[in-house]
Amino acid sequence: MLEEISSLQYDVILDIVYATNNNFTGKKVYSRAGCYLHSDAIDHLIRAVDIAREMGLKLKIYDAFRPSEAQWILWRSCSNSDFLSDPRRGSPHSMGVAIDLTLVDESGKELDMGTCFDDFTSKSFHGSLSISRLAQVNRAILLGIMTAAGWDFFQNEWWHYQLFNARKKYPVLSDSILDSSMV
Repeated sequence: MLEEISSLQYDVILDIVYATNNNFTGKKVYSRAGCYLHSDAIDHLIRAVDIAREMGLKLKIYDAFRPSEAQWILWRSCSNSDFLSDPRRGSPHSMGVAIDLTLVDESGKELDMGTCFDDFTSKSFHGSLSISRLAQVNRAILLGIMTAAGWDFFQNEWWHYQLFNARKKYPVLSDSILDSSMV
């Protein structure tokens, strides 16, 4: 059901921020930097990687499968439903069908997206005009890559993409589904 995403196998850069203190909670949420997606999402990831590569770009993944236990930790830190799914409703991340990411150029430098990952302000909205023109273009490139690869987007977060109708098709999964715990 869940498949591990490795940098080498999928030609992506992994920077799983919730396995570090460098996230909005200020502490590690994950005990290790695992990156997993539901098998239904793998073909979409591969397609996005291929499209980005043709443009001289690479995907940098911040988060993918997020165990339900981790969703509760995030929710307790910031229960802002404009940016986080209430764990009682279920997050597409906790179903293994959502991914948070950005683009990097050939040198490995992140493209300017106008805000950092998990900036919980209106500047993070896809349609924000309060960011630089370059950041707007870069967000449009990411949006184009991801939607062309079959991902749906969340309008409040330029970094978040998920499979369509996730809540209707997939169950919420806990950390116990993994061979090696993340939370």
